[in-house]
Amino acid sequence: MKMSIKYISCFLQMVVLLNITACSDLNETVYSDITENTYNYEAGDATKVVGSSYANLRSFVGFYTYYMQEICTDELVQPANSAGWDDGGVFRRMHLHTWNAEQTHVADYWNACYTGILLSNRAIHKISRESFPIDSNESRVALIAEARTLRAYYYWYVLDNFGDAPFLTEPTSELVGKTPRKELYDFVVRELLECMDKLPEKKDISNYGRFTKWGAKALLANVYLNAEVYSGTSQWEACINQCDDIMKSGEYQFDVNYLDPFKVHNENSLENIFVITFDFIYARGFEIYKAALHAANQATYNLQDSPWGPGSVKAPPQFINTYDIDDERLEKTWLKGVQYAMNGSVLKGSYDMLGKPLEFVNSMPDGVFTGEADGYRSVKYEIEVAGRAFMSNDFVVFRLTQVYMMKAECLLRTGDANGAAELVTLVRERAFRKNPQKTKVTGDELIQASRYVYGVVNKYILTPQAGVYPEKFGRFYDELGWEFVGETMRRRDMIRFGHFTKVQWLSHLPNGDYRTLFPIPQKEVDANQKLEQNPSYIQ
Repeated sequence: MKMSIKYISCFLQMVVLLNITACSDLNETVYSDITENTYNYEAGDATKVVGSSYANLRSFVGFYTYYMQEICTDELVQPANSAGWDDGGVFRRMHLHTWNAEQTHVADYWNACYTGILLSNRAIHKISRESFPIDSNESRVALIAEARTLRAYYYWYVLDNFGDAPFLTEPTSELVGKTPRKELYDFVVRELLECMDKLPEKKDISNYGRFTKWGAKALLANVYLNAEVYSGTSQWEACINQCDDIMKSGEYQFDVNYLDPFKVHNENSLENIFVITFDFIYARGFEIYKAALHAANQATYNLQDSPWGPGSVKAPPQFINTYDIDDERLEKTWLKGVQYAMNGSVLKGSYDMLGKPLEFVNSMPDGVFTGEADGYRSVKYEIEVAGRAFMSNDFVVFRLTQVYMMKAECLLRTGDANGAAELVTLVRERAFRKNPQKTKVTGDELIQASRYVYGVVNKYILTPQAGVYPEKFGRFYDELGWEFVGETMRRRDMIRFGHFTKVQWLSHLPNGDYRTLFPIPQKEVDANQKLEQNPSYIQ
């Protein structure tokens, strides 16, 4: 059984249902005679109050994170097909970078961020009061530090995706304007530095799915890794220092197999540092496989619920073609080829492949409309045989392999390509166990051009784009893709490497540098006169 953080997540809903959806609506709507002001908190409730902020994290994994961080990148796409999947063009706009301030995913993501911030502010405010009861096995100082770290985590999402944005650190109904992105960045760094030493150092069942000192350091390393984007000043050495602390802690080690961190019971992973917990009974919401698999694949895994139509989330062939054919991550990450039922029979198509053998192929006519068999499907998270509607895999946010690769990138960018290559080689070892001669990579190789052939695909024909992207460290960029595809890092990587708004893939054409930020949801701007829309999104 997984840590109790899964089971305390509904605590505040038992006390009062809050209509905290965004910064423009900070007032409570009370649906019960019991309110926060009348509820008598007891010893042990402090952990549950913080737990509500963790529960809100699950809203990020309900497809919003994939849409905002993956579907808009060069490694995943969600095209329409003969069964639908257009939904008014919402997925197409993410691929084409034509989203606007009315995009539902943008509004949902914004709401999830600020709900988490407001819940964290509420937890900090309550637990900080000396009158709030603390159980003998709780620490007021540690719980406040944990809530502050969670708040910093939510603000990282805000500054990363929206830039200048409202800043609140106290429970309030006040409408506020924007705070500059640099100030939000400085706040996140300061909070993490002040709080990390107050968090648990030992990884155990009591803090599974919660921020420890090492989780806070992994978060800070990520913030430092992207510091030049956020603040205009790089922080490569600062990132290395945080990575070194985690690597020297002895709390984490590489899992034996590449997919161990993503298993159904990945609470047993040796390398996962921070996860968002899910359970098919107590903590529902993780169901990404339904959007990737074909409905016929229900028979592949004997699933209790059918995937949605022919599926839609798939890999652009241009990305798949970057893999070394002997890279085990290719086979383990993607479902491809002829599809079979558990009894060994060949599955058949239901739409444009009606009655024909269902075979997932590495080709697409474009990124807007594909056939039911076009494109490899993501199966990075283990799909439980006889699985239910919701998955019990915990969503991986930070893992040790990422720490190694963050340090490697910083070494590369500060002139130590050979030092970077040593770390990348360690990461590659389990990807080439059958071909160990391919494990080693050199510093010279990491600075070579990417294998990604950018360009536009029309009727299955690729017209390559002029120029080489990314302009620096292309091979290292490829390594990030092969190791971390589907882990919601790609948008940040593309922005950091400078080509998110410059390159072409499938049907995507460059559509303005301002696309490195999302618009503020228009309904928030309309409701708050102090809130200005991000540049170039003004209607």
